[in-house]
Amino acid sequence: MIDALLILLLIMGLELVLGIDNVLVIAIMVERLPESNQEKARIIGLLLAMFARIAMLWLVLMLTELTRPLFMNLSIRDIILILGGFFLLAKAVREIHHTVEFNDHTQDNSKKIRNNLYSIIFQIVLLDIVFSIDSVITAVGLTDKIWVIIIAVVLSFTGIMFYSKPLSKFILKRPTIKILALSFLITIGVTLFLEGLHEDIPKAYIYIPMGFALMVELLQMRYEYNLTRKKKNATG
Repeated sequence: MIDALLILLLIMGLELVLGIDNVLVIAIMVERLPESNQEKARIIGLLLAMFARIAMLWLVLMLTELTRPLFMNLSIRDIILILGGFFLLAKAVREIHHTVEFNDHTQDNSKKIRNNLYSIIFQIVLLDIVFSIDSVITAVGLTDKIWVIIIAVVLSFTGIMFYSKPLSKFILKRPTIKILALSFLITIGVTLFLEGLHEDIPKAYIYIPMGFALMVELLQMRYEYNLTRKKKNATG
């Protein structure tokens, strides 16, 4: 029982850390929707993504061919990673273009809004499947107790739902943070593509530079806040 609990905590930690990628994607995607639909897209997308991840767990257990080469030394996992990397790369580049060009995403037609809502939810689920493929395979390798993995997935998604909204607001209110997050998604997209081609890239090469860039940006924000407060005190 102790071993199962430790494995549960380990898988939860893995899911929560990797869930940061999901939160970034969700934050960028739901911004394209009217504010009244953003929370709905976030919750429905995450719930469907959770069920999709559990379904993937059964798929991994049933299909040992998931990591077996099919053609050109590429397996089903590799193909999913390559296509997912391309999609994420294209999505991030497009969103950066929209951000810097101040393109208006507002939809006046209710039918277009509804269709866009379904499209965003579908993309959230699709990208979660891409992000989760390695974590699911890793979880299956850690334990053969399916109930442990399912509980870990449910609890981790509950945690992601809790912090996705405030983190999304923090990102979207600050254009420089948003562009930094989109740059991070570009890096992840390239990494997924290279992993699909069996090129092993240490995650530290990605997270450490991005973490450093984020720290510099937060210091800049703190500087601007203190400067504004000092000016107010001087004039007051």
